[in-house]
Amino acid sequence: MPVVDLLSSQRGESMLDLGCGDGALTAKLVELGCNVVGVDSSSEMIAAAKSPGLNARVMDGQALRFTHEFDAVFSNAALHWMKNPECVIAGVWRALKSGGRFVGESGGCGNVASIVTALESALSSRGKMVASPWFFAHPEEYKRLLEASGFEIKTLALIPRPTLLPGNVSG
Repeated sequence: MPVVDLLSSQRGESMLDLGCGDGALTAKLVELGCNVVGVDSSSEMIAAAKSPGLNARVMDGQALRFTHEFDAVFSNAALHWMKNPECVIAGVWRALKSGGRFVGESGGCGNVASIVTALESALSSRGKMVASPWFFAHPEEYKRLLEASGFEIKTLALIPRPTLLPGNVSG
């Protein structure tokens, strides 16, 4: 996976997998010789991650409780579920050792635009309004937030990858 390649993990490094889900990528990092702690807000996902023996904990990514413990923080397909990026970034910064790195991949601005439009239209026609459960950032916005916390940006890009669902979501 390209995001794992960007991580450039080294054997023996300590890593935090932020939004680890069922631990599939956490396990890959462990196989590479890293000491990994996975966190996710879903107790069901953490139970799945723990079943093969991974070090995983239920924790809100917007309220990380680590201080200078990790060489790297890694997040794949989870940051867009965390609607308070300032708290996420502050927690990641705090969790990293001096000189540590943060590699993340998430949905970006426009990735699910057709789905959001269909949902908003369907709800509106029924007189309903529901707040978006996502934070799909513009690259410039996330860059500004990262730099304001002290991060040095090496790579940041919005890769157009519209998320398509099978069939017609209008129903």
